[in-house]
Amino acid sequence: MLSDAERLRALALRAVGAAGLAPVGELFHRFGAPGGVTGMVLLAESHLALHTWPELAAVTLDVYVCNRDADNSAAAEALLAALEAAFAPAHSERRRLVRGDVAARD
Repeated sequence: MLSDAERLRALALRAVGAAGLAPVGELFHRFGAPGGVTGMVLLAESHLALHTWPELAAVTLDVYVCNRDADNSAAAEALLAALEAAFAPAHSERRRLVRGDVAARD
């Protein structure tokens, strides 16, 4: 699966929908041998990016969600959990970055 851009695209879109996030566009690209994939799903709430290295059996994910009117943290966690379950890694690391407040200013 790590070199199959279409399967990764379908997986990402299913996981995004199951998490309750709204996709507005996507782009997935398979590179030459050994066939890693970089994919991006643009979300109304920001984005999901994924990168695969089949030769290393590795995947990295970046989920960024923001919304001035709602806290999407639970949706981001659900998205990561769904993708982690699908990839079933032997090892996993997570880093959470809380970004600045972008609330409307008068």
